[in-house]
Amino acid sequence: MNTHDIEVAYEIAKKRFAEMGIDTDKAIADVDGVPISIHCWQGDDVRGFENPDQELSGGIQTTGNYVGRARSADDLRQDLDKAFSLIPGAKRLNLHAIYLESDTPVDRDKIKPEHFKNWVEWAKQEQVGLDFNPSCFSHPNSEGGFTLSHHDDNIRQFWIDHCKASRRISEYFGKELGTPSVMNIWVPDGMKDMPADRLAPRQRLMASLDEIISEKIDTKYHKDAVESKLFGIGAEAYTVGSNEFYMGYATSRDILLCLDAGHFHPTEVISDKISACSLYVNEFILHVTRPMRWDSDHIVSFDTETQEIAKEIIRHDLLARVNVGLDFFDASINRIAAWVIGTRNMRKALLKAMLEPTAQLKQLELDGDYTTRLALMEESHSNSWAAVWDYYCLKADVPVGSDWLASVKQYEEKVLIQR
Repeated sequence: MNTHDIEVAYEIAKKRFAEMGIDTDKAIADVDGVPISIHCWQGDDVRGFENPDQELSGGIQTTGNYVGRARSADDLRQDLDKAFSLIPGAKRLNLHAIYLESDTPVDRDKIKPEHFKNWVEWAKQEQVGLDFNPSCFSHPNSEGGFTLSHHDDNIRQFWIDHCKASRRISEYFGKELGTPSVMNIWVPDGMKDMPADRLAPRQRLMASLDEIISEKIDTKYHKDAVESKLFGIGAEAYTVGSNEFYMGYATSRDILLCLDAGHFHPTEVISDKISACSLYVNEFILHVTRPMRWDSDHIVSFDTETQEIAKEIIRHDLLARVNVGLDFFDASINRIAAWVIGTRNMRKALLKAMLEPTAQLKQLELDGDYTTRLALMEESHSNSWAAVWDYYCLKADVPVGSDWLASVKQYEEKVLIQR
């Protein structure tokens, strides 16, 4: 579709939405300013640069061996530059501790801000914020299946020190970039078969977390978050950091709660949890993913749940309290394409939610007119929102429709295949 056709289609759509009281220009401006935290680990299959040959553990698995995996931080930044150029709107980058850069080996309890200075310089050039995560997996001290809840004081202290060091790095990001870094703690701790003691590991985890966050850091630079999980590979029977544990912890300590779309029972969805959590937790982060067959972390699709997540954020005016992040990794397809598809779908869902007649739908619900409510909800799927998305991409100077794919294929031929 050429520029003229996109603009004509947009003007028609603009008029139709105006009849419903919706300002499409405002929706475009609003959605453009919503930062999406894009995860670095899609680019290298969660290997990192600490020890790329380290076996993955903690229930983390990647499938496939598509050409072009990033083998260095420079590779990864180059690939991110390409992906970012094809995605409209404000962006952040979410880093794990294993993505440090050092000329000499550095164990995780000894990581420092200086090991991430190149990432900060890159972020300044890209004008993006950075988020951070301790990496409590794929390490000799995590092989027993426990980290922050380990019964061995020395191993537990190692991971406490790692998380403390990570907080200092997160604070460094915030100070350097002028936007707070959200640091999310997730641990794979649990058991494959039924435990005799479910309480003691949770007591140890709580004590560890309390020690980690004991040093006060200004939230204008750094924010703490914790992430629950239902179960994992190798921890099918018992997960220490359950939803109940972390919901209580985040609420009682006034820190952020992370909701991962793949970390609950297959019949549960985080779109139903957002409003409930908002009553008790001041701020939280989302890990939007596609849990095909539970926590498989497939690339975010423009599916029902992704759209429902976006609607819950917009309908309840939660943009100021929700940090939208992504978490998927697929080594079976072009990794840059994976970033582009998943991130564009998340932003597309947010825009579509902003084009919904929210006030009218809520009033219909109060009036008990569920017939009209359902009819309007269903019509919204086929209205002219796509024309608004195309126009938004045009104005953001990114490819419209699937035109971005040719650029990725060209990059694959010139760069990825040469690795």
